[in-house]
Amino acid sequence: MNVTAVPDWLNKGDNAWQMVAATVVGMQSMPGLVILYGSIVKKKWAVNSAFMALYAFAAVLICWVTWAYKMSFGDQLLPFWGKAGPALGQKFLIQQAKVPETVHNYKNGNVETAALEPLFPMATLVFFQFVFAAITLILLAGSLLGRMNIKAWMAFVPLWLTFSYTVGAFSLWGGGFLFQWGVIDFSGGYVIHLSSGIAGFTAAYWVGPRSAKDRERFPPNNVLLMLAGAGLLWMGWSGFNGGGPYAANVVSSMAVLNTNICAATSLLVWTCLDVIFFKKPSVIGAVQGMITGLVCITPGAGVVQGWAAIAMGVLSGSIPWYTMMVLHKRSALLQKVDDTLAVFHTHAVAGLLGGALTGLFAEPTLCSLFLSVTNSKGAFYGSGMQFIKQIVGASFVIGWNIVVTTIIMLFIKIFIPLRMPDEEILIGDDAVHGEEAYALWADGEKFDSSWFSDNTQHPSEDAATGVTVHL
Repeated sequence: MNVTAVPDWLNKGDNAWQMVAATVVGMQSMPGLVILYGSIVKKKWAVNSAFMALYAFAAVLICWVTWAYKMSFGDQLLPFWGKAGPALGQKFLIQQAKVPETVHNYKNGNVETAALEPLFPMATLVFFQFVFAAITLILLAGSLLGRMNIKAWMAFVPLWLTFSYTVGAFSLWGGGFLFQWGVIDFSGGYVIHLSSGIAGFTAAYWVGPRSAKDRERFPPNNVLLMLAGAGLLWMGWSGFNGGGPYAANVVSSMAVLNTNICAATSLLVWTCLDVIFFKKPSVIGAVQGMITGLVCITPGAGVVQGWAAIAMGVLSGSIPWYTMMVLHKRSALLQKVDDTLAVFHTHAVAGLLGGALTGLFAEPTLCSLFLSVTNSKGAFYGSGMQFIKQIVGASFVIGWNIVVTTIIMLFIKIFIPLRMPDEEILIGDDAVHGEEAYALWADGEKFDSSWFSDNTQHPSEDAATGVTVHL
């Protein structure tokens, strides 16, 4: 076998862009969401929240290359699932990428569209798709912060990746039945955001709520760091949607521009609504509006026009705002389930909205540049069939995630309590990890009430030497 580091099929530009896109998407999680989660929660939960994201990123990678990649993008096992297998061998990883590997989209007895063969190796594709899988679990974690047993979370990550994420990915991207039917999910509005929002809400139901004190008051411990994490999330989305076409081409350029247009519009609309109804702009609200805009544009980023991106931004800044600020307070179910970071609203509602709007706004010429199913177009450019497909696709993702997430949680519950013990919930990071986010006493030692007894020197009385703590 004649092997070269630069085979004839390799396009260095496409390969470089795809690896850069994958890296910035990875940075959305590490350090983006690690920082955002560790900052947006109460101080006592900063370490635990950041660690849930950190653990998920590492665990997903090992599961992904061991069996989950091929379940998502390999040969068909079922119409909604691929055959498990490793993506670790040299022979597999250095060959030209091919997606989907399952090709059975027949029209009039012939394959309608051949599989896409990007001009880079399988190793690049495997890594790119890994960062998508990882961020899905990390987004899901946002619903569970502040009370889920960390050991239960450690078990949940590989199980949910295997039995839920791979199904959505194969069905919509890997050659499964929704892919063949022509449901549009440009870069993960359904596979990532709708699934994480629904699964997070379902998992939160089974874990139960935070302590009453935490639910009543849960201020961020560092708003500026939260904004730093949010900024990494926003800028990383250029790789998220810009990498969707698997090439540095005109579709990726459209996707990047539309992504930023929609995010900015949504943030401004959300902020304006906060000012109108609450008389002051909320920084956390602005971040929520940014996220809903990014999520909403994702299923249609490269197949809608710029004006449609603005329209989607207006709706993503207002409809999730309404469901979060108004409908949530009126719904007994939404009030009962403690979704810590409102992932249901920012990802499930916004993802469903984006998928539906893609069914309206998908422009035929842009669709022909990207989609494998011919004559795809939104309802504004022809029949309403695409809109129906989008709703059916969303219904499958919602139903699968409710059922499978429930089964996984009940299975884990047999062996590991889903919820932290009450004493850990009361104390937080120090009880769960033996670590705290900020050094607030002396040289960073944990607070000891004996420092303030009559016979003990106050730590501030000798700033030069500090306090010796006997462990």
